[in-house]
Amino acid sequence: MPHDALRAREIRAEEHDSYSILAGRADAGLILLCDHAGNAIPAAYGSLGLPPEQLKRHIAYDIGAAPVTRALAEALGAPAVMTRYSRLLIDPNRGADDPTLIMRLSDGAVIEGNRRLDDAERETRTRLYYAPYHRAIAAVIDQCLASGVPPRILSIHSFTESWKERPRPWHVGVLWDRDLRLAGPLLEGFYAEGDLIVGDNEPYSGQLEGDCLWQHATCRGLANALIEIRQDLIRDAAGQAAWAARLCRIVKTVLNDISSRPALPRAVGVSPRVQRARMNGDGAMTKIDNQLVTELEAAAFRRLVEHLRERSDVQNIDLMNLAGFCRNCLANWYQEAANAKGLELTKEGAREVVYGMPYKDWQARHQREASAAQQAAFVKAKPHHN
Repeated sequence: MPHDALRAREIRAEEHDSYSILAGRADAGLILLCDHAGNAIPAAYGSLGLPPEQLKRHIAYDIGAAPVTRALAEALGAPAVMTRYSRLLIDPNRGADDPTLIMRLSDGAVIEGNRRLDDAERETRTRLYYAPYHRAIAAVIDQCLASGVPPRILSIHSFTESWKERPRPWHVGVLWDRDLRLAGPLLEGFYAEGDLIVGDNEPYSGQLEGDCLWQHATCRGLANALIEIRQDLIRDAAGQAAWAARLCRIVKTVLNDISSRPALPRAVGVSPRVQRARMNGDGAMTKIDNQLVTELEAAAFRRLVEHLRERSDVQNIDLMNLAGFCRNCLANWYQEAANAKGLELTKEGAREVVYGMPYKDWQARHQREASAAQQAAFVKAKPHHN
């Protein structure tokens, strides 16, 4: 192949003030993005009024995402575009008119340097630290399109393992909007691993008009997806290397499979798990996967608990007499399930899950003295009640 043709298929590494480009093949069929790669702040802004430890938190950047992106780009020979400055300066994964483009408050931290932001400063940050990143992405996409191989766009992010003191169970999530061409096979690849709790548009939704993928992939008709990895899994070098290797294996398989089979439609209104079940025709529920069964059962449990909370007029003794179980039984089963998974949950804690309040509070508000008829029925039924 002529030397000029080879060079046309190469995207060279570049370093700029607000972004960097990692080298890769223009015809690799893939571009990687890392919107929240770094936690640096330009010298003119100091630390935005934050103590140094705040800039090490998830509010400043996606912990572990940059090393995973670098390793993945190198292994796949794919180009990548990465930011250099903190999302607290300006968030490149937001539309230019999004109210969260420049945050004044993030997960309890007040960003003093953003509190008195005027239009001129917003324009300056957009011009210097937002627009150049997006121009770079557009230029790399144009180079890839010129090679004759339309690229898929894959954005790498990470999410904090707990939010507002609530743990997040997902190991990884795939975010998507209307396009399942890349997201669907990625979800299937993660499900097939067998050892992962996978979020389908969790812990965030991919349906955010104006975000980075919307600007560069959705608006150009390019297949795209966003991968979110839980931060405790990629906080150190060992975890980053392990997840980069896992992603490399899955993404390679997905790209090969996509290339060898008929194209999926760009816009599909259901998630791949639900779609897969429906494709079984009249026997849709006969081949449903175990994870979806668990999700359906959990949804039914939540609805039952909600119903019991709404019907506080129905006493526990009525439930025992009619069905042989009551709210306390349900709480006991919940506690037993938690203990079986190694979680320490007290009886009172389990009851609060079911009642929606401490059990003593529910008794004071709703419990009535049992009638003689109710007590007689209870004794006759001889229920096993704790």
